[in-house]
Amino acid sequence: QVQLVESGGGLVQAGGSLRLSCAASGSIFSINAMGWYRQTPGKQRELVVAISTSGNTNYADSVKGRFTISRDNAKNTVYLQMNNLKPEDTADYYCNAKISTSLRTWNRPQDYWGQGTQVTVSS
Repeated sequence: QVQLVESGGGLVQAGGSLRLSCAASGSIFSINAMGWYRQTPGKQRELVVAISTSGNTNYADSVKGRFTISRDNAKNTVYLQMNNLKPEDTADYYCNAKISTSLRTWNRPQDYWGQGTQVTVSS
């Protein structure tokens, strides 16, 4: 069993900052890419940013220069530092990790998701 537990959401004024954390635990053999997605009511979940095991990143254009992803492989944790937040960043943020739970399936990682954390940016 694998769990992703997120923390760090909340309410902030425009221009402010928040830091999200996501820790993976359980029967983990290896973790490949990790990332953050967000979703607003009536819209599809969208990629905010992803990071590979080697540190390569892929940011959505809307957050480039404002958000920074990082990961601590020793702690199986990924972070999202969000600066200069805008009202349009308001959403539920979800952590994602591609995880293998055994040597037998190391090359077939599965997607795991956190429970979501709400970020609200007031104008």
